[in-house]
Amino acid sequence: MSVQATARINAVLDSRGVTSLPVLESDGPLALRRTRAANGPNARVTVVGAMSAPLGGDRLAIEARVEEDARLTVDSAAATVALPGPGAAAEPATYEIRLDVGERAGLCWLPEQLVSAHGSVLHMTTRIELAPTARLVLREEQILGRHGESTGTLTSRLRVHRAGRPLIDQQVAYGPGAPGGWDGAAVLGGHRAVGQLLVVDPSFDEKCPEARLLGPTAVLTPLVGPAVLVTAVAPDARLLRRVLSDALSDVLDTPAG
Repeated sequence: MSVQATARINAVLDSRGVTSLPVLESDGPLALRRTRAANGPNARVTVVGAMSAPLGGDRLAIEARVEEDARLTVDSAAATVALPGPGAAAEPATYEIRLDVGERAGLCWLPEQLVSAHGSVLHMTTRIELAPTARLVLREEQILGRHGESTGTLTSRLRVHRAGRPLIDQQVAYGPGAPGGWDGAAVLGGHRAVGQLLVVDPSFDEKCPEARLLGPTAVLTPLVGPAVLVTAVAPDARLLRRVLSDALSDVLDTPAG
């Protein structure tokens, strides 16, 4: 039996100058827990998987709204594993992320990896609306197949609007049924881990990091707007995380964490 679930987060700045969470609603396999933030006035939420999901046919979503001047970090306790549904004719699973960041607010969206297990079919969509003065750090990491198995089918789309105008709209697809060449030398080149890091910061209007290679399998690209996109591939999840963490420290000029 398929599952439909939507978890919701709302972060606001209270009268003490501390980010509070008046809405923190778990649903189905998406359990939300407030955890300790590295910066006291900020808020942090960790997504804890309450059951195996997404399975074929599941419809999962997370909605997060960060109000004016609030600061929120969202991470997860473990990797998300897309699994085949019961029966040979199981429908694809969908996983939607909907984020809205207000004026002078900041959101760090830093989940653990998404693993596309053999036989699974997952359509993932991330939609983000940013106010003109909002800040965003978003990391996506996708692992194509568990150890010793081939990948499932994964389609992932990222759509970001800033001040009502498109900032980025891209889609990638891997696995059986994806357009040809996804595993060729021009795309993955034999690697099993792929990821990206999107940083949006109004300060980039004055000085934006320049386009450059970040090692042999990663590249930093400035976008039209105060944003940069880092894309990377790696042999495994550990090396991919190292590349993206180093890239984040380079872009923000902070020590890697």
